[in-house]
Amino acid sequence: MGRVSQAQAQENRRRVVETASRLFREQGTQVSVADLMKAAGLTHGGFYKQFASKEALVDEATAHAFAELARRHTTGLEQYDGQRDTAQRALIDAYLSVEHRDAPADGCPVAALAVDVARGDEDCGARRTYTEGVADFAAFLAPVGAAEEGEDGIARLCTLFGALVLSRATAGSPLSEEILTAAHAALTEAG
Repeated sequence: MGRVSQAQAQENRRRVVETASRLFREQGTQVSVADLMKAAGLTHGGFYKQFASKEALVDEATAHAFAELARRHTTGLEQYDGQRDTAQRALIDAYLSVEHRDAPADGCPVAALAVDVARGDEDCGARRTYTEGVADFAAFLAPVGAAEEGEDGIARLCTLFGALVLSRATAGSPLSEEILTAAHAALTEAG
């Protein structure tokens, strides 16, 4: 087989990162390199031409997932003409939905990657990216004009995160939707 062009190599790398980002959110970072490359439609042997290690891919895929999340926040603000409270309400509605619960691959990296990041090396790129992403998400969720915006944003994020993780863990039982409904009410009735 001939060599791959530089443009094709970049496209392959992009495809691996996007695939890894989805698979890691869906199944965790324990997904094997062979399974990941198969899902990307590439050979296992090509992995190390693109990445120094699986950890390097975890770092990059985590950054990709948080970049997607930031784009969603920006799009939400644009969609609602900069009306932050309206964009936040729409995010809460979508976040605490059955559809989000049932689609972790396309969902929030905060909930999907928490356990893997917590078990990983404190000095890794994924941990730094995750920490920055959590802080940015909490800042986005802070109520407009609140005296303690940071803390309120963190409390809102903790409610969203906890509800999503618990609803995923109890999926298939009535409790799962009750958790989503209760969290939604707690976050929206006061606002």
